[in-house]
Amino acid sequence: MAATGSTSGQPQFIASTGNRSFSNAPLIENSDIERIVVPDKRSWKNLFTYMGPGFLVSIAYIDPGNFETDLQAGAQYKYGLLWIILVASCAALIIQSLAANLGVVTGKHLAEHCRTEYPKVTNFILWVLAEIAIVACDIPEVIGTAFALNMLFSIPIWCGVLLTGLSTLILLALQQYGVRKLEFLIAFLVLTIAACFFAELGYAKPAATEVLNGLFVPNLKGNGATGLAISLLGAMVMPHNLFLHSALVLSRKIPQSVRGIKEACRFYLIESAFALMVAFLINVSVISVSGAVCNSSHLSAEDQKSCENLDLNKASFLLENVLGSWSSKLFAIALLASGQSSTITGTYAGQYVMQGFLDLRLQSWLRNLLTRSLAIVPSLIVALIGGSAGAGRLIIIASMILSFELPFALIPLLKFTSSKTKMGTHANSTLISVATWIIGSLIMTINIYYLMTGFIKFLLHSHLKLVDAVFLGIFGFSGMAVYLAGIIYLVFRKNKEATHLMALTTPESRQTTNESDSLPREDIVSMQLPQRRATIDLD
Repeated sequence: MAATGSTSGQPQFIASTGNRSFSNAPLIENSDIERIVVPDKRSWKNLFTYMGPGFLVSIAYIDPGNFETDLQAGAQYKYGLLWIILVASCAALIIQSLAANLGVVTGKHLAEHCRTEYPKVTNFILWVLAEIAIVACDIPEVIGTAFALNMLFSIPIWCGVLLTGLSTLILLALQQYGVRKLEFLIAFLVLTIAACFFAELGYAKPAATEVLNGLFVPNLKGNGATGLAISLLGAMVMPHNLFLHSALVLSRKIPQSVRGIKEACRFYLIESAFALMVAFLINVSVISVSGAVCNSSHLSAEDQKSCENLDLNKASFLLENVLGSWSSKLFAIALLASGQSSTITGTYAGQYVMQGFLDLRLQSWLRNLLTRSLAIVPSLIVALIGGSAGAGRLIIIASMILSFELPFALIPLLKFTSSKTKMGTHANSTLISVATWIIGSLIMTINIYYLMTGFIKFLLHSHLKLVDAVFLGIFGFSGMAVYLAGIIYLVFRKNKEATHLMALTTPESRQTTNESDSLPREDIVSMQLPQRRATIDLD
């Protein structure tokens, strides 16, 4: 690798063919790189080398935002919205596999492709939207951790929000061990969450036939079902996850051949499927427990009232009253593990987003501090004013923001992975392209429909003065027009920048590259603190 001691080698990163510079310096320089090398031989054992990124990505599907919406879905509609989780999980697997393929084939992650492909103004707007999505993702993690501390130690919610800032110290302590150790930790936390909620299923004992019916028979009955379905979708498929997954796969040194690239894409699909299946089962468990408890015939009047507007904090007391104190403690442990692990993955997603879009590198502790501060401020204000109920509503709002912002990460991903100029022979097949565009179009159509109908209902029932309603209507519909224009621009704009593929397809072209052009990327593999690095000459 060029950055590990050689002063005359080739640049480590693959250069863009655009007219803007593409920095060859890693985010965090380190001479002791923990290389994760995939053996250049056909073997199913290679799968274990690829295991890891899928679990980091799966955390976003079982974060406190998901738990909040899952609990409300079960409390209000029993098992009727389980099919949304099934559809969203299948769509997530397809979409995440595209993100992984983009990184494996091209050697660059999604944010870097956006920087080389789009004009500066468009690139800046996409960066701002990505940062907003990361902050919106961090808000449920802050509130969820605060709720967990309240359940376990009776700490006030607003105080718990402030204490979540200490997760920065936890993250800094973990960074010195590198990405492989981090992957093992996250996998352990995911399995801990799964064990807690599978135990909850044993307490709640939901009817299996009703659960299966909810999984495979779609329906959206009742007031608010559409809005909650969108919140479930927004909490399941998150924009920052696309940036994160396309970067994490760069931590492996894979054989630079057509066979090696195909094997990497296949094994990343398998390990993502396993991790997302665990996340899917956890979400099904949360909804099933909530649905069984809130629709029990033995609920007291107080517990029935809690189920009407169920949030993470009320869920603890509800489980304790109905299923026992151990059930409440298991829920709190799972929630704490979810919040802390989500903090780690969210921070790295933010680091890669900033590096990719702006070529700006911040020390990880500063990046974590900025993101966490932007999430803590609104969470603290809402917790002080609205208490646990207000904090719960803020989680729903954050999930809907994520759903509305998804097109601005999803469309570039679909465009890039379908482009032969960027992916060569590894571009999406016609079937995959059609399926992914249908999924993306469905998500965007639902978002636009819900946005417009919700805004119109607000104007009609808000009892505003006519002048205020007209002004607000003009402002709101102008915002919708801008939103639609941005989506249309991304959909119909043709890709202009070609990519030098990592998987060169001819012997002649393979002779033009060398070991220094290959994976792994040091900025992905070595997530270590700056003070641990040695001095390196990168010139």
